[in-house]
Order: sequence, then C-alpha cells, then structure tokens
Amino acid sequence: MPRHVRMEFAGAMYHVMARGDRREAIVSDDEDRGTFLRTLGEASKRSGFRIHAYVLMTNHYHLLLETPEANLSRGMGWLQNAYTRRINVRHKLWGHVFGGRYKSVVVEPGNCFGVVMDYIHLNPVRAGMVKESVGLESYPWSSVKSYMSAVRARPEWLETGKGFSVCGLQDSARGRREYLEMLERRVDWRNPTKAGAVYSEGEGMPDLAIHSTLRRGWLFGSQKFREKLLALAGGNFEMGSRSKSNGYYGAASRDHGESRAAELLAAGLRHFQLEQEELKVARKSDTRKCLLADILQAQTSVRLDWISAQLGMGTRSGCCKLIARVRENAAKDRKLRAAREELQKKTIING
Repeated sequence: MPRHVRMEFAGAMYHVMARGDRREAIVSDDEDRGTFLRTLGEASKRSGFRIHAYVLMTNHYHLLLETPEANLSRGMGWLQNAYTRRINVRHKLWGHVFGGRYKSVVVEPGNCFGVVMDYIHLNPVRAGMVKESVGLESYPWSSVKSYMSAVRARPEWLETGKGFSVCGLQDSARGRREYLEMLERRVDWRNPTKAGAVYSEGEGMPDLAIHSTLRRGWLFGSQKFREKLLALAGGNFEMGSRSKSNGYYGAASRDHGESRAAELLAAGLRHFQLEQEELKVARKSDTRKCLLADILQAQTSVRLDWISAQLGMGTRSGCCKLIARVRENAAKDRKLRAAREELQKKTIING
C-alpha cells in the first residue's frame, strides 16, 4: 500500500503515535514500561529530539516532540527498533512489536501545541484508566506526573518549559497546580471518553474532532500554517494524498546522528593518534576499531552499515558481531574495560 509522505524540517513539531502489531500490547508489565521510557530518553539524546509530552498506554503510545534538525524518521526508527530488540530479548520472542510505521502529524506551535499536549495527557482518562477519585496525576506512565513534580524529579530529557509557557503558567508549585486544574476542567466525568478530544476555536466556530484529525490528517493547525508548509514543500505535498515516493519534503535533512557520530569518530581517532585511513586498513577485529564501533553504536543513531563503512569492518552483520564480542570481553577483562572507559571519557569531552 502506498505510504503517506512525511514532512521533515528543522524545528518541526509533531504528534507521533504508534500501535502494537495487530493492536496487541506493546508492554506486558512495569519493567517493559520502564524499558520504553528509558529507550525514549536514549532516542532523545541520540537524535536531539525535544520531548514535550508523552503517554504510554497498553497497546500504543503518543508523543509530542520537536526536531531541532530534520531527522524525525531516523530518530523514530531507532526508538522503535531498539525497543523491539530489547523486549524480544527479555521475553525470548521474535518479530514485530509495532504494527507498521508510526503516524506523525505536524503541529502548529502555540495554541495547537497546548491542545495536543492536553489530548495526550488525557488519553488515560478517555481509556477509563483514571477515575475522578484518584486524580489525573495518578497515572504513572505519562508526562503529567513529571509536569506536577519539581524540576529535579523529572527525567532530564523531558522538556516542560514550552508546555507551561503555552498555558501562560510559571513552572512553580502554584503553576503546576493550575495546570492540573486546567486539565481537570477539560474532563466531563459523566462522559470521560471525550476528555480533551474536542477543541473549539471560539464562539460560533465548529468544534474540531482532534482524534480524527491526528489519526487521518498530516497537520494540526491553521490554514495559514498549512499554506506555509505547502510553500516549504514547493507545492509537492497535498493534504490527504498518498504517494509512492518514500522521500521527505521540506528543508534538506541533516541527520543529527551522523553529525554526532562524525564528531565522536574524530575524537576517537585523536585519542588513538590515528588517521581514519590507517584504522580502516587494520584488521576488522582490531581492538581500537571495535571499541570505536561500540561507542558509535551506543551514543548515536547511525546505522551499522555507516559504522562499518567508516571503520572498514566488513559486512553489517560482521560489524554487529564484533561489537557484541568487544562488549562481552570488556565485561570480563579489566584492562579492556578500562580502555573502553577511557575512550568514552575522551569522546564525551571532545564530542
């Protein structure tokens, strides 16, 4: 089936959602949930994503994220693939966790940002997983809990400043209470299934069904914003259209993963006092080469074929095996472990 064309450009804001394969669960217990959030945090660091809001449900998730660089596809690909690998290893399974590609909708900054943030935060209410008697902040697997917490108690990868600013609130004890009260006012506890799912632009304006827009549309915003995106795409992108192309419209993509990986590679070469060509012609199992490959895979979102090509490590599968071997050996060999830690220190300082 032809795919919807995605739009990627620096500074874009997105609502992202993905469901489990065949709409089955993507988590089975709290350990899985913790793994997902930990992986989300890693994806944010590797790709430079700014995560403004999230909710993890039983068979799907929602994110409100910003991409300072045009790399949504690469970062999201890493997130879903990494989580799938980790869950499959833990449960001794094989195959897909998610049902195909994630759904992404470009969100207009400003008021639309706040509407989507509330829609995400009220998802557990609509699903009947939060009752009036326990409060909205009782659901532990959404960013509501972090918005209600002091700054030091939040994940370092979660951006809350814009969320409070859009609501006209300060990130203070009072501001946090007021945000919770604002959310609660959007819930009709007699019919919680519609909480945050309908938005009205004002008196005399028709209500907008947020759910259907985020599910079937390609943007959430004003006509002016739509025209701006169409101009950015050069007139090649049509609302609701499908395309056989897998290309991305908008600003030329500059992948955060590759630029970061290039910095780490340069720092590693300085540490080993080597030129890149010298390292590439060394044997594939050269310890220095394997340690650098390990660092690149652990700290960036680049693919194994990129690492292998840069270091001269042969096939993708061969590179993967060599990285696994050096990690296993480092866990047993104190000298190798020390060399690995020293390289990590140098690449962090210089990268």
